Amino acid sequence: MTLATPEVICTHESDLDGLVSGMLLQRLAKHLFGSDVTLEAFHYQGWKLRSMSERVAWVSDFAFETRFDRSNWLVLDHHNGDFRPKQAHLIHDLTKSAALLAYELCKQHGLGNPQLDRLVHLTHLGDLFLEHDADFTLACDYGSLVKNYGFWNLHNVIGGQLEALIDHPLLEVMRVRREIEDPIGFRLALNEVTELSPTVGLVRPPVGSTNLIVHRILNEGVTKYPVIVSPASPGGRRLCGQLPQLQRRGPRCRPEVRRRRRTRQRGRRYPSPAQRLRLGHPVPPRPPRPSRPSHQVRLHHHGRSLHRTPLARTEAVGGKFEVFSFKFQGR
Repeated sequence: MTLATPEVICTHESDLDGLVSGMLLQRLAKHLFGSDVTLEAFHYQGWKLRSMSERVAWVSDFAFETRFDRSNWLVLDHHNGDFRPKQAHLIHDLTKSAALLAYELCKQHGLGNPQLDRLVHLTHLGDLFLEHDADFTLACDYGSLVKNYGFWNLHNVIGGQLEALIDHPLLEVMRVRREIEDPIGFRLALNEVTELSPTVGLVRPPVGSTNLIVHRILNEGVTKYPVIVSPASPGGRRLCGQLPQLQRRGPRCRPEVRRRRRTRQRGRRYPSPAQRLRLGHPVPPRPPRPSRPSHQVRLHHHGRSLHRTPLARTEAVGGKFEVFSFKFQGR
């Protein structure tokens, strides 16, 4: 595979895997071509709206799309998908994180070192949620750095040097928060489990790592629901319900989750993809209101209307998650 000089490197802004893989590709471009290539990071909604005007670009930690299928483009992807590129260079492996794919490419050009070995290993564990590994808890603390401080803030903290993340003092902050917040969040989440259907329950941990709390609930079997829906961020107005381990735990629940492909009408543009969540029973029709889009779905939770938002999306992460976005409309 012959690589061309990229005009830009694009990566996922929301997690440590995007940070590590993007910075590794930036280091590789510097080594191969002697130039400092611009690194850009995006959340999913911004990524969907970004135009691809570059002649050559490198992309990491985003699912492969037909718009990436261009000559000399490089894409590192570990998401589900069956599209095969005709022109782009695609490195795809469901069992490896984007950081690991990027690091293997770097090591082919002599850019490996023990510190990066350690960092990439921890990033890989956290991103693929390999909870049975002895270093998984520490990997979650590393992943929490991006979740708590943000992509570019953390980039500035380490001065653009990935090795500076190893044993960083902020990891002690993440450890203390995990040890204090997660047990509290687990206990409070169990006190208020909302039944969305006979097989789907909603928990809202007010503090702690939502992923860790949800998986603990599922692994310990402390509720009757094989599928748990949880908010993306405690106290936030926007919710992303997660269906952890859907492939293994929830085959009976799969018919309750429907997807609706993009629809368009003259004069109105809908998001891609638009989805509909069916909770084992028909969703009550919403009374007509001219001031609100007709494609929204209304649910009710604790006396507040829960609306589908135009920014909703569905993402599959390693075949284990389905993500839905909602927005609370207060009374």
